[in-house]
Amino acid sequence: MQLKTILERSRRALGIDSLLPMQDEMARTALPARVLLQAPTGSGKTLAFAIALLRSMSGPSGEGVKALVIAPTRELVLQIYDTVRPLAAPDYKTTALYGGHSFETEAKSLAANPDIVVGTPGRLLDHINRRRLDLTSTKTLVIDEYDKALELGFAPDMKRIVATMRHVSGLVLTSATSGEIPDFVGKVEHVLDYSDGTQTGEKPVEVFQIDSPAADKLDTVVDLLKALSGHKTIVFVNHREAAERVYGHLQKLGMPSCLYHGGLDQDLRERALILFSNGTAPVMVATDLAARGLDIEGVDAVVHYHLPSTPEAWAHRNGRTGRLGGTLGKAYVIVSEKETLPDYATAQPGKIAAIEPKHADRVSTLYFNAGKKEKISRGDIAGFLISKGGLAPGEVGRIDVRDHCAYVAVPADKARATVEAVAPYKIKNTKVRVTQLKNK
Repeated sequence: MQLKTILERSRRALGIDSLLPMQDEMARTALPARVLLQAPTGSGKTLAFAIALLRSMSGPSGEGVKALVIAPTRELVLQIYDTVRPLAAPDYKTTALYGGHSFETEAKSLAANPDIVVGTPGRLLDHINRRRLDLTSTKTLVIDEYDKALELGFAPDMKRIVATMRHVSGLVLTSATSGEIPDFVGKVEHVLDYSDGTQTGEKPVEVFQIDSPAADKLDTVVDLLKALSGHKTIVFVNHREAAERVYGHLQKLGMPSCLYHGGLDQDLRERALILFSNGTAPVMVATDLAARGLDIEGVDAVVHYHLPSTPEAWAHRNGRTGRLGGTLGKAYVIVSEKETLPDYATAQPGKIAAIEPKHADRVSTLYFNAGKKEKISRGDIAGFLISKGGLAPGEVGRIDVRDHCAYVAVPADKARATVEAVAPYKIKNTKVRVTQLKNK
């Protein structure tokens, strides 16, 4: 594909008017090549490798999988898919394969001869073993967050997948930090190192130490979150049980929040990300699973409820804030009397009373029981809510459309009335049930 076409579609579909230096360098890196791209999570790596991948595409659609993208988590697969698909269409078809997704839906998408496949290692290998997915002729391979995939134990699956790919000439590996490159992908020829964030547009993070008078930090974190009212905040803990405990306490106090850890079903994790991203749940209580591999925009602050166990965890947690857009990130580390900061963690003294809350209108999420497979688009939903639901254009917030459902952020004080107003109507001649999502 021509770079001019890709950039025009990125403006139209993604609202991106100009490339960051890292993305521009990847755009000028012609595949086939073997590239390692190092940059912090959330710095724009997905668009960077998507441009390089699409520039490698040639020939007519439907003649086998031309490019494969492997990612370690379902959430990351969906984020990549949502970036690549609108840039590739209508020239090339893109499909996503991941655990928890309907096998029947995926089988149909593979039968339609996609050109680009994005998937998790386990699900990709499953389709290969069932002979639904043939990568023999695939020439471009991207492994996103490859070090995270290795950390999660996906090396054997990825090795088997790569072994079926006999004609790979273009390779892109991405990671947030430097790490050992697995033998099964071979050598890289070019290293693009933006890991310090200086050329990706990131801003530094201010870190403050908040002292807790008690070993149990629940009261302190509640006071801190009240002071951070209106700030989109991630509270990091070290264990799933602690995440459940902190989240449960916030729920009892009526503080809008969501929960994210590896023990949850993937549907619940995806819903948590949506509620956090669209503002319905401005506080996310999470393990380090949320510290990387997720593209979450506009995180104002992170809170270390527990001290991180490694320098990498400290860096990745803090890296969730101070993202693109010119804002200075804030991190708060809660320290009890019996704790001391590890050598790799530095913080300046902070006081909860000095934190300034932000005004933010309360948001609710509407759930549509139809999505992409029912030919429902973001534009369809926005128009429906404006024409039938009585909302002003500026009151329709973030819209997330999935295969068979969609989530829409609307003002909390208008959510119930909107649901009642649209109930009698169809959207694109399809009867769709719209409900207000309860955050439990």
